[in-house]
Amino acid sequence: MVFWVFGYGSLVWNPGFEYDEKVMGYIKDYRRVFDVACIDHRGTPEHPARTCSLEYQKGAICWGAAYSVRGGPEREKLAMEYLERRECEYDLKTLVNFYKEGDFSGSEPSVTGVIVFTSTRDKESNKYYLGPAPLEDMARQIATAFGPCGNNRDYLFRLEKAMFDIGHEDDYVIELANEVRKVLGIVGKGIPKEKKLAGPPHLPLKSHIPALQLHPLPEAIAMDS
Repeated sequence: MVFWVFGYGSLVWNPGFEYDEKVMGYIKDYRRVFDVACIDHRGTPEHPARTCSLEYQKGAICWGAAYSVRGGPEREKLAMEYLERRECEYDLKTLVNFYKEGDFSGSEPSVTGVIVFTSTRDKESNKYYLGPAPLEDMARQIATAFGPCGNNRDYLFRLEKAMFDIGHEDDYVIELANEVRKVLGIVGKGIPKEKKLAGPPHLPLKSHIPALQLHPLPEAIAMDS
């Protein structure tokens, strides 16, 4: 028996459980949307964060990471219990076909029966479903929400970077991240590239302005979402 789960949000860069194999690839007919409220990781009940779920869209492709857990029912149980606690805002487990990176024929899936956590898209039956909103409104919410795991904007920026790192950027994620940067007043767009200061190497850089003391956010000790 092999247990497979597909991650399309923070699971891409932070699985948080023991696994035997990580495979990059995609699922068909789903796209990311930021319509799920997170009230215990990167938001609070008073000021919920927005995290991504999946929306059915014929012909769409969603890239992410699939994880396998081998070793018997006990290991599978431990992984599932962890994921159910972590993904508590997601009330559905959907079985999907997974296609490995490099298999562009798409005729036959690499793995079938892969579990993916999704959310019921109905506010009456799902208290965590926020529904769609104008891009500007979502950006303001994401720019300001904060919870035990850190702020909501870092979740979005890390997802943007994770997709950049695997070479399959998500246009919607990029658009939303750039709108959040506008709210925050961050100059420039996209993932910042490293820059080197030009000038004679023997001249030290000095300033008479006292250094700004930036206090880092506490390391996340709760499970991410």
